[in-house]
Amino acid sequence: MIAGFERINEELEEMNTRMLLSGKYDNKDCILSIHSGTGGVDANDWAEMLERMYLRYCEKKGFKTRILDRQDDVDYGIKSSTIEVSGENAYGMLKSENGVHRLVRISPFNAMGKRQTSFAAVEVVPDIGDDIEVNIDPGDLKIDTYRSGGAGGQHVNTTDSAVRITHIPTGIVVTCQNERSQIMNREVAMKILVSKLTKIAEEAHKENLNEIKGDQSMATWGSQIRNYVFQPYTMVKDTRTGAEVGNVDAVMDGDLDVFVRAKLSQDAGNANG
Repeated sequence: MIAGFERINEELEEMNTRMLLSGKYDNKDCILSIHSGTGGVDANDWAEMLERMYLRYCEKKGFKTRILDRQDDVDYGIKSSTIEVSGENAYGMLKSENGVHRLVRISPFNAMGKRQTSFAAVEVVPDIGDDIEVNIDPGDLKIDTYRSGGAGGQHVNTTDSAVRITHIPTGIVVTCQNERSQIMNREVAMKILVSKLTKIAEEAHKENLNEIKGDQSMATWGSQIRNYVFQPYTMVKDTRTGAEVGNVDAVMDGDLDVFVRAKLSQDAGNANG
C-alpha cells in the first residue's frame, strides 16, 4: 500500500514538473557538456563523476544518451565529455544544470589526506536540429582534424577523423570524435556549434550571430551553482534555490529531481512575478 502511494506521489510530481516546462525549447533533445575546471587531477575525476551522475539521471528518466566526444586525462578522469540526450522534455529537465559545480572531499589523490576543492563546468544547450536556419560566416571558423583517442574500444582510430571547430569571434570550441567518419564528426560538431550560438544569441537578444562575443564563466571558486560536500559531512546544496539534500550518494547516483523541480519552480515564479 505504501509503495502504491509513493508511486502515485511520484507521478503527480512528474505531472507538476511537466506543467512548469513552458520554455521555447523545453521539449527538445539537448546536448550536455562537462568540462573539468580548477583542481588538477581531482577536477578531472570530478568531471568523470558528474558524467556518471548525468548518465544515471538520464537512465532513470528514460532518456537515450550518446557520447559524442570524450577527452580522457593522461593520468585520471576526463577533461571533457559531450553527451547527446534524447527524450521528451530532455532540455527542459536538464537546462537548470547549466553552470559550475563544486566538490569538497578528502582527496584520494592526496597522500596527506587533506580536503580538496574541485570544480567542473556543465553546459546544456537545446538540440536545435533543422528548426532554425543559421548563417555562419565560414571565415569565422577554424576547423582542425586530429586522431581520435581514448581508453580503447570504439575510441581507437588510425585516421584523423576527429574534428575540432573553433568559432573565432566567441572562442567557442566544439569537438566530435565518436562518429564513423570525419564528415559525420564535422556535421555533428557543426550542429553543436549552431545550438550553442543560437542559445547565446537569444540570451543576449541578438539576431545576428556575428554580434556575439565570448563571455564564458570560469569553472572556479565563487561562480558555482551547486556545492557537493563529501567530508566532513554530506550535503548537496543549490546556491540559487537553496534546495538541499543530505544523501550525497543518492544524488551522485542520479537523483536530481529535487534540484530540477526547485529551479523550474523558481523560474516560473520569477516569470509570473
